[in-house]
Amino acid sequence: MLLRKILVAATAVAALLLSATAAQAAPAGDAATTTEATGTAGRTAAATANPVIVVGGLIGVSIAYEPIAARLRADGYRVSIYQLPDLGFGDIRASARALSSYVDLVRAATGAAKVDLVTHSEGGLVSRWYVKYLGGVDKVGRYLSLGTPQQGTYVANIVEFVGLGDCAGVIACQQMAIGSDFLATLNAGDDTPGAVRWTTIRTWQDELVRPVDNATLADGATNVLIQSSCPLRVVGHLGLVLDGTAYSVVRQALAGAPIQPNCFAI
Repeated sequence: MLLRKILVAATAVAALLLSATAAQAAPAGDAATTTEATGTAGRTAAATANPVIVVGGLIGVSIAYEPIAARLRADGYRVSIYQLPDLGFGDIRASARALSSYVDLVRAATGAAKVDLVTHSEGGLVSRWYVKYLGGVDKVGRYLSLGTPQQGTYVANIVEFVGLGDCAGVIACQQMAIGSDFLATLNAGDDTPGAVRWTTIRTWQDELVRPVDNATLADGATNVLIQSSCPLRVVGHLGLVLDGTAYSVVRQALAGAPIQPNCFAI
């Protein structure tokens, strides 16, 4: 069983190493001046906004989320990265309790009443459990999920089908399977409790969240499908934390701006 867990982990880590980022050049002339002024104003506003916690996913080592954290810092946000305990293999509810303690540490260190959560994959479920059942509803201003299997994923179910047992013994995987008791409890009642602003971001090419629409929330959440605005944009599950178009949605959601994905961002 341990060997199977190692193989699952190794495959995911290898996938992480395949992603890369690129820099985008600034326009020249008067447009550059206007862009610089707008960017300065945006960074000033971000500096006084809620601190942002980037919540990683299964096998999501902190360094894998440094690219999106660096973008947020460049835009003026106070940012920290939360790596799930035991890399997210354990009970999602236990990870949510640990996140609760971390949020309180960030609030104490910054003096902020609330934080904003930018979450990826399993991290979105951890964060939702925290908000819904552990008092986070009064400590979170905005919740954003990138490729989170809110209603489960049949990729988790298929692990057993191909002969690796019940998710190769990984508890979090079992909880992310469609029809799990964990998801039944998490999705009971209101998907979007309290005054939290809820946004989900998903992509047609997500190889780990299937069906893709299982990454959405009901009850007034803003659900963004990248390809609805940018049909030629190809973004995978891990790519959501690196992709410029996805980041443009993150930035707009954090700023409370209308969602207009930038299809040409890199």
